[in-house]
Amino acid sequence: MTASPSSQSPVSFPNFHPTPGRPAYYDLQRQAWQVFRYAEVQRVLSDFATFSSNRGKLDPADRGPNMASLVDLDPPRHRQLRSLVTQAFTPRIVATFEPRITRLAHDLLDAVIDRGEMDVVSDFAALLPLIVIAEMLGVPANDHRQLKQWSDATAPLTTPAALQARKETVDYLAILLEQRRQQPGQDLISTLFEAQIDGQHLTSYELVSFCRTLLIAGNETTKCWIGNAMACFDQHPDAMAQVQAEPDLLPTALEEVLRYLPPVPTFPRVAAVDTVIDEQEVKAGQWVIARMESANRDETQFVDPDTFDIRRNPNRHLTFGHGIHFCLGAPLARLEAKIALEVMFERLCEIERVPDIPLESVISPLGYGMKRLPIRFKRK
Repeated sequence: MTASPSSQSPVSFPNFHPTPGRPAYYDLQRQAWQVFRYAEVQRVLSDFATFSSNRGKLDPADRGPNMASLVDLDPPRHRQLRSLVTQAFTPRIVATFEPRITRLAHDLLDAVIDRGEMDVVSDFAALLPLIVIAEMLGVPANDHRQLKQWSDATAPLTTPAALQARKETVDYLAILLEQRRQQPGQDLISTLFEAQIDGQHLTSYELVSFCRTLLIAGNETTKCWIGNAMACFDQHPDAMAQVQAEPDLLPTALEEVLRYLPPVPTFPRVAAVDTVIDEQEVKAGQWVIARMESANRDETQFVDPDTFDIRRNPNRHLTFGHGIHFCLGAPLARLEAKIALEVMFERLCEIERVPDIPLESVISPLGYGMKRLPIRFKRK
């Protein structure tokens, strides 16, 4: 990608590194502990007995609308629900989706290639993973665009528009689930209907919440990842040239994007018991924010952590999490991102970001990505 004058300023997060002498501190404004260092972030993400994923709902009697969300559960319920879909996301099963994902990527480029320009985010990155996960769930093709609108509106989480989009998504899934109950198909929803935990089927309430989580998690992260990759390549044209000259570098380059500009920069936990982080007392019930974007630049773990190095190996970033909550959809996301970039570079050349539209990032509770990324190009 040709670098434009406006692309020279780096895209970065605030507080990539902790204040000297404060590897973890209590943020009075956010009423939460901020944890930065790699070892401590890894512990927060993996020690579920100390740092609960139950997000403030520590009472086991709580049976709210998020009870079936994998990211909001601790064992044993987390393990039970995760086991229901693990087989659908193994590398072997995910590999069978490659022809379909490749076809979708080509179809999306077909729609814009004659224009010689597109928005990488809205025309491409936002559609590819959404269609893939929607098809896995059995959502009819005519409803994909509507799901995208709801997904985009839900990102802020707590605004009136986000709450309304959430309600409409839940209502839609409830209707779809009832249709699949009466007429099962060859999709993940139909499979979940037949699944049992300890001899009991999931309730409709659990199924709706579970499917909504899969729909969001299977879409937003990969959308942000593809956009962030193109933003990194825009600012590092030498890296872009290396990948084009050596296509086998693309998977390693994409892992470096996850480390350098992660689509999931932070994740919250709740202290389940009194504990200690960096010699500081953390009380049960307090929020603890794992700052993966900072851990990914911990100089004790990564050589030259502020350098975008597409040949970095090993690259044990924490963007996909760690422990029992390691991202279930990581194999699918990796395949989608790889195919997306491969198809773009296969069919497009002289890719250049539109210089008079500056890069603008969006941080939401669901991720970090580019608001828009307009490019110009020529077809090969």
